Amino acid sequence: MQEYASDPLVGTLVDNRYLIQSRLARGGMSTVYLSTDQRLERDVALKVMHPHMAGDPQFLDRLGREAKAAARLSHPHVVGVLDQGEDGRIAYLVMEYIKGHTLRDVLNEKGALSPRLALALIDPVVEGLGAAHAAGLLHRDIKPENVLIADDGRIKLGDFGLARAISTSTSTGALIGTVAYLSPELVLGKQADARSDIYSVGIMLYEMLTGRQPFDGEVPIQVAYQHVNSTVNAPSALVPGLAAEVDELVQWCTANDPDKRPVDGHALLSELRHIRTNLSDAELDLQPPGAVRSALPAVLPAAAPSPPPNRPPGSQRQAAGAREKPPAEAPTEMLGGLQQATEIISQGSNPTTVMSAPRRPAYGPLSTPDEEPFRGPYEDGPGAVLTAASKRAQRRQDRDEEKARRRAAATPVRRLREGNGQRRGLLWILLLVTAAVLAASAGWFFGMGPGSPGTIPQLSNMTVAEAQQLLRSAGFQSTTRDVFDENISAGLVVGSEPEAGRVIRKFQPVSLAVSKGPELFPLPELAGKPLDQAKNALNGAGMALGKITETYNETAAAGTVLAQDPPRGSPARHGTPVNLTVSKGPRPIPVPDVRGREQDAAVAALEAAGLKAVIAPETVHDRKVPKGAVVSQLPASGSLSKGGSVVLTISKGPKLVDVPSFIGKQAGEARRALEQLGFDVRVNNILGGFFGTVRDQDPVNTTVPEGSLITLTVV
Repeated sequence: MQEYASDPLVGTLVDNRYLIQSRLARGGMSTVYLSTDQRLERDVALKVMHPHMAGDPQFLDRLGREAKAAARLSHPHVVGVLDQGEDGRIAYLVMEYIKGHTLRDVLNEKGALSPRLALALIDPVVEGLGAAHAAGLLHRDIKPENVLIADDGRIKLGDFGLARAISTSTSTGALIGTVAYLSPELVLGKQADARSDIYSVGIMLYEMLTGRQPFDGEVPIQVAYQHVNSTVNAPSALVPGLAAEVDELVQWCTANDPDKRPVDGHALLSELRHIRTNLSDAELDLQPPGAVRSALPAVLPAAAPSPPPNRPPGSQRQAAGAREKPPAEAPTEMLGGLQQATEIISQGSNPTTVMSAPRRPAYGPLSTPDEEPFRGPYEDGPGAVLTAASKRAQRRQDRDEEKARRRAAATPVRRLREGNGQRRGLLWILLLVTAAVLAASAGWFFGMGPGSPGTIPQLSNMTVAEAQQLLRSAGFQSTTRDVFDENISAGLVVGSEPEAGRVIRKFQPVSLAVSKGPELFPLPELAGKPLDQAKNALNGAGMALGKITETYNETAAAGTVLAQDPPRGSPARHGTPVNLTVSKGPRPIPVPDVRGREQDAAVAALEAAGLKAVIAPETVHDRKVPKGAVVSQLPASGSLSKGGSVVLTISKGPKLVDVPSFIGKQAGEARRALEQLGFDVRVNNILGGFFGTVRDQDPVNTTVPEGSLITLTVV
């Protein structure tokens, strides 16, 4: 992770919640930061819009609507949108933080990928895109930079809805950053739909297989022009030996005409998984020229199972005799994409189908009207066209017939009732009638009966009875299974498998996922733990920290959890806030001032306050504090907890001092000497004290307490 110490937002708190740790990436419209959600104590990716975007009210309104729509999409292969808001001049999106790298990093490191690796990486992207299309969401900015690969191998598609929000507030120049993946209709400013995303997926798959983009130019407008006026070449032109099915998949997705592309992500996913399942190991492990063979630091998705019989028609190889690709200097024509006409043939049990004219299948295009149809050697008439599946079945039939002829030549055959032509004729009639009945039965079964195709209806938020009745009306049979769901009330249908919008045969079962409500987990015991440990326990249990209330407690140390709400063991869903009561320690008691009080009275006052009096072993003289009273205390003020000790020092009273006689001496000398001994001195002058001589002194030549008053009579 690269740090950007100079970024002014690093280290700041956005919306009083998201602490920005470091910058992850910067683009033309926004900057992405690694941030910590302090409320839930988890890392998130904070996408901050550039100031010129954040100042546009229309953009902010659209961004909010798109973020809400994207937040409703929950899929393991789509980066979740967690929050959106504004903080002053900062407009931001909060998204799930995926620690790892992007598909762009993989392409930069490895160059062209093997078909196995490319199809495995694109599979979860298309699956997530299909879920978004089913929910009515378009991406509009499919590119390797938006395909995130976590360190544990999870693959997710990010930035749903942002391109649409940006497009309402920017000029055409905003498309330059991703012009390499733009569909022709977006370049021309036409309405985009799910097929526009499919085009971008096709361009990205081309780049994964070849190591380069199909169109380039010195300026973006040249690339955009080629999207509109040129067709994407087959990847095998750069990767010799690449399977024709992979060529056709790329060209099907990148057809200039949206009507000739897969209708949405689910339609593409079905054909993609069919190809992954049916290609040989040699075709899947083909190493493109110049590929880097280092191991990819991610866990690849397993090959998907074969799709059900109603999958989109399979791809067929380019028909012999079809129009050749025009030379580079000639104007590029629109290719028809894949010439789809494959029928599902199970283990050779169905006969090869011969079609009189090409027709457009439900999920992909056939040859364009100006292409030369393939003329096969087994046609019934000049206008017949063999589909890709028919040609493969025909080749298998040729091999089987050749094998049968070889065996017939080596083994004599004994005929029954030779010469009985009438019996042989009846036998042929019986066989033809049987074949006709079987054909009619198969036509009814696959056309109107249980084998006919049907579309799974939208069943979310219905009761089980309503959903089952709707499925029965559409000709489907259903089963139920219980699942936890955070948003759907208990007893209502969460969804179906296959999901709504999928076209399947009516004999295939439909499984209804019925909500049991949110999954509840018991709350952990937090009382008695330090606050930090309690927070860690909440995070480990998937719960949120609620309100913290502090209170005094005489027994629990400060910072210890005293109680929790809801209490321990209570069932709660993940993310439930838990309120904590935390000790502030014992309540402090102000220390009373007992100096000057008698010892017993001082001790009683301290004990009444909840404190303990301790008498110092040494007493001291004090001229002002009488004997037996408190001279000093420690501490003299402040606060103590209950039971705290206060040390008292007791007075021995004033010290006794001998009073010498100063009679006959000068008054000034006498005063100074007496004051140095600690006495107070008072002078009475007789006749004005003219001579300044002490005539009398009271007391004199005795012992009195320090600080006593000595009276001098001066003449």
